[in-house]
Amino acid sequence: MKQLIIHGDPGIRNGAIIRYEGSEVVCFGINRNGEYHGPDRVQLWCTVGEEDEYEDYEKRNYMPHFLEVDHVEAEDVEVIRAKADLAI
Repeated sequence: MKQLIIHGDPGIRNGAIIRYEGSEVVCFGINRNGEYHGPDRVQLWCTVGEEDEYEDYEKRNYMPHFLEVDHVEAEDVEVIRAKADLAI
């Protein structure tokens, strides 16, 4: 599990599956920053990981401050699935 900062908005939401730098990951949670104040473009701060790490994310079985951080441009992100299916 790691923190991924995407500069720009590739059009993804929670549950998205993306590929960047050769690895395919699931976006467990996304915080959108820079709408009113901040950088000239929106930044998405995503908690990403493998599908089998989702239970650890749900139960907060990790330390957010110690996650590895990657930065990537929105143009370098390949969107496999833009958002999760809604469960009823």
